[in-house]
Amino acid sequence: MSVRPLPRSTPSAEGVDASGVHAFLDALEASPDIEPHSLMLLRHGKVVASGWWAPYTADRPHLLYSLSKSFTATAAAFAVAEGLLRLDDTVILYFPEFDADITDPRSRAMLVRHVATMASGHAAETHEQALAADREEPVRGFLLLPPDGDPGTVFAYNQPTTYTLAAIVQRVTGQTLTDYLRPRLFDPIGIGDVAWLTDRTGRQLGFSGLHATTDAIARLGQLYLQDGVWEGERVLPEGWVEEATRSHIASGDETWSADWRHGYGYQFWMSQHGYRGDGAYGQYCLVLPEQDAVIAFTGATDQMQAVLDLVWRHLLPAFGRTTPEADASLAERTAGLALPPAVGKPARLEGDVTFTPYDGGSAGLPKLTAVEVGADGRRVTFVEDGHRLELGCGEAGWTVTEGPVPAAVSGGWTDEETLVLDVALLETPHHLDVTCSLTDRTFTAKWRTQPLHSSRIGAMRAPRDSV
Repeated sequence: MSVRPLPRSTPSAEGVDASGVHAFLDALEASPDIEPHSLMLLRHGKVVASGWWAPYTADRPHLLYSLSKSFTATAAAFAVAEGLLRLDDTVILYFPEFDADITDPRSRAMLVRHVATMASGHAAETHEQALAADREEPVRGFLLLPPDGDPGTVFAYNQPTTYTLAAIVQRVTGQTLTDYLRPRLFDPIGIGDVAWLTDRTGRQLGFSGLHATTDAIARLGQLYLQDGVWEGERVLPEGWVEEATRSHIASGDETWSADWRHGYGYQFWMSQHGYRGDGAYGQYCLVLPEQDAVIAFTGATDQMQAVLDLVWRHLLPAFGRTTPEADASLAERTAGLALPPAVGKPARLEGDVTFTPYDGGSAGLPKLTAVEVGADGRRVTFVEDGHRLELGCGEAGWTVTEGPVPAAVSGGWTDEETLVLDVALLETPHHLDVTCSLTDRTFTAKWRTQPLHSSRIGAMRAPRDSV
């Protein structure tokens, strides 16, 4: 299918101050705790600024983590409209095979709308507990955990609620989330290939695991901003957007970050301004109805609130004013965005060298048993659980390797005995920092941000068989 590009315009033509966008980029790039990967800014339905920090590119999918939840809720919207599920049905109704096992009255009273709003009655995250209760069937494991309060009265950010919603959608439709959404959402609004992680049941996770481009995030946000209408055609059921993006339950108190305590809808957070879907380490679909704007952002950060603070400080005031003379410099800047590579020089060795884990192990990477560096300094091979991943390295800047695990490597020898490499796993937010010592032929490797699904390097990619 041919995907029509989103319409484009200049910031000043759409009432956006390009100097404010410059200031936002300045602040992002000056922050030691935020690594930006991509940005798309839309106003009045047109892209007014967009850029990808090399080695990340516009056409590459990115793991969205919990931003996946907003796509899951959208799948539920279609299933409701088609009469396949009802929000006021009990969850247990959709899993009759568990009926005899689920005896707690609160679990039995839990409605679909309660799991859609993370108001199952549990007071805290139950993901590990649900898997411990039944790893083969996480829905059953979740329902076996008695809620702390009545469903609909207690909020907790709780992965099994969304997993259960996704399981219901996949059960009543007989399709995976991606197959169900393809003719209903993805194709009508021009979203290209996506991929979603599955679990041992064969279900797509729903609460996480979607890999999609920044353009896909922007299109979802624009669809919601337009009340579910795309190019004059209704895509989402009438009334869904208003219902999904209002607060159904209070989401936190003064101990929570500022943008996480304004209430929760159907897998959308209410923000200080507008509403959003978001995912771990800085994946955002921010919808600003008052400004008629959408901001799509991907990155790598542990400081989720800090990104939003910069949006409120620099981008929000940029709407409604213009600096036409700054348009051209912004376009030039966004076309040349790049992450700084790690420092180091290329060097030739007398022969290939194999490094083994320092002190017998590598924290967080138990299956990584060797790092092999080629004599020419142009390749590095990771040996993980018997599998070999060979990546290019040694070029100035970033060396990108396509293949089973798309990655970019920068760095080199910081002295005669020390090789330092920054390995960016390009379909995820994650980097692996590797240091090799020629003195004792050992290496250390650690994740800069800890992966939340698998910690295997070989798993840091979109699942190709689901694309």
